[in-house]
Order: sequence, then C-alpha cells, then structure tokens
Amino acid sequence: MPKNLKNEILLVGKGLKDKISYAKNVKSLEDIRISALGKKGEITNYLKQLKSFDHEQRIQLGSVLNEIKNNLLNSLEEKKRIIINEELEKKLLDEKIDITLQESPNNQGTLHPLSKTIDDISAIFADMGFEIAVGPDIETDYYNFTALNIPEDHPARQEHDTFYLQPDHDGFRKVLRTHTSPVQIRTLEKINIEKLDELRVIVPGRTYRSDHDATHSPMFHQCEGLVIGKKIKMSHLKGALIEFCRVFFGSENLPVRFRPSFFPFTEPSAEVDIGCKKLQDGSLSIGGGEDWLEILGSGMVHPKVLSGVGIDPDLYQGFAFGMGLERLTMLKYGIPDLRPFYDSDLRWLKHYGFLGIEETSLHSGLNGVNS
Repeated sequence: MPKNLKNEILLVGKGLKDKISYAKNVKSLEDIRISALGKKGEITNYLKQLKSFDHEQRIQLGSVLNEIKNNLLNSLEEKKRIIINEELEKKLLDEKIDITLQESPNNQGTLHPLSKTIDDISAIFADMGFEIAVGPDIETDYYNFTALNIPEDHPARQEHDTFYLQPDHDGFRKVLRTHTSPVQIRTLEKINIEKLDELRVIVPGRTYRSDHDATHSPMFHQCEGLVIGKKIKMSHLKGALIEFCRVFFGSENLPVRFRPSFFPFTEPSAEVDIGCKKLQDGSLSIGGGEDWLEILGSGMVHPKVLSGVGIDPDLYQGFAFGMGLERLTMLKYGIPDLRPFYDSDLRWLKHYGFLGIEETSLHSGLNGVNS
C-alpha cells in the first residue's frame, strides 16, 4: 500500500474527528456522518478504491479504513449522547417551575379548651393517686342503670332522655351511655378488692343524652371518680373535692359547700357548690361572693351497688363523684355557649384554644383521699 495514501487517509480521519468534537448539535453530527460515510463520503470513496489494489494492499488499507470508520461511528455516538444530555439540562433549567408554596402563617394549632380541661383534671387527680379507667360508649341496660341502683321507673330510663339502640336478637336494647358511671361497675367487677389497700380511679369520657340548647348537647363529656377502701369516710370525699375545686379554679380560698341531695347510686348524697358573684352583665366571677353555683354531684357509694359487684358493704365503703366537663370549661374560661364546642370553627378555636399544654400547679396540703 502506498505510504502517502495511508497518511492521507489518517489525516482525513483526524480531520473528521476534529469536526465531531466541535459539533454543536445533532444536525451537525449527521452532516459529518454523511460527508464521511455516506454514498459519496470521503471514507466511502477510499473503500471503493480498494478493488484497484492487490490482495495484500487491500488487506492493509481495508484494516486502516475499518478502524477509522469504527472510531468515527463511536465518536459520533458519544458526541450525540453528550449533546442530547446538554440540551436536556438546558431545557430543564429553562422550563423549571417552582411548585413550592409559601409557609402558612396559621400553621400552629391550638389545644381545644375541653381537651385542656381533661388534661388539667387528670393531672390534679393523678397527684392524689387516682388512675384513669375507660369503658365502652355503647352500654347494656344493666351497666347503665340496674347495677347503679336506678329503678325501672326512673325518668332517665325514658326514651325522651336516653338514646336507645335497636333490640338485639335476644330482645335486649343497648343504650348510648348516659353517664360514665357504668365504668365504675366494670372496674369493680375486674379487681380483687381484697388485694388492694384502696381503689382510686377517675373516668373521663363521652356521654349521650337527648338534649340540645345553649348549655346542653346530645353528646357531652363527664368525669366520674371512685374511691373504695375499708376506712373511707365522708371527710375524705370532702377533702378531695375541696382540693380539686380550689386547684382547678386557681383559688386557694375558694368557698366550697356541700348540700344534701339524692342520687340512686350514693347514700348519703351531696351537691357541691362553689362561691361566686353575679356581675351586672350577667356573667359570673368565680370566688368570693354572696352567690353559690352547683358544679358537681357526689356521695358515699350505695351498699346495693357494692353488694351487686360482690363487695361486702360491711367491710368496704367508698365515695363517688361526677361532673360535666363542658360546664367546668365554660365557667373557667368564660365561654357563654356550649354549641360552638363542636362546630369545628377555627376562628372560635383560635380565640379560646391554647398554644400548648401548660403544667397545672398542684397543691399538696388538702389531699383528703390520702388522710
């Protein structure tokens, strides 16, 4: 093979590779490929000339041409990949859209006043040694009424006061519990009172009654309390509830009085009142004053309730109490209407809600349950 022809072919190949390296787009690469390897391309023309050489020269020249051809194809493919990636990057940058949103100025939630009340009450009674008990919202007639010594003709058993469910296959109707007291019965059935020095539980939870106005809701919350032991007296009940009222309302000298009352499941029974003052605008000021406001019911557990769960009332006695949590919340935070509690109005919640669960300051001098 003529030496000058080989050098000529190598120079052509080098020139084509240089053109490939300087190409700016895919169209330029395609033009280079056609000019080199097309029907009338430079490399194609050299391949056509091979037939004019002898066998040995064709082998040598063909080897050089094939190597240059393969190198050109590889260079074209690599350069094409680089150009496509660069074009894609440029397109992504040019068409970039910011899909993020500005931070909402109202992204901090608030604690519902009712949740705050439940937290505070739980903390106060936990300081007195009470545990929290829970039970089902749907109850049997036995747990909701009979086991609590509520007679068959009691008004609470009437349909205008209680939500009854459809009868089951045995003909018995269940109810949406009208108070959290059924949990007391369920708790007493589960424990072995002889292995406990004393039982102390509170039962915060939802309850249901057929009533709805500015101070009543078909669904509302109560908190029951129960203490059972061998040496429990009425003085323990008074000490515990006086301490609770004064801590909850933040008044160390809050007047608290007990009035005789009647509840089927306690004997004797007492309503608990706190001192207040009625202001000219119709609102109440909790604390010293010539007026009284009833806030909860209480009493010593009825012997029939104890014997009904297998506890000897001659050996054990205790006290129980119950309070409406919405009522306490409205009194403490000056909320005039019960209905917005469940309206899910963020404006109301922002006004009355709490930014965090503040730690309740607990007193330790009047824990009557411990005496």
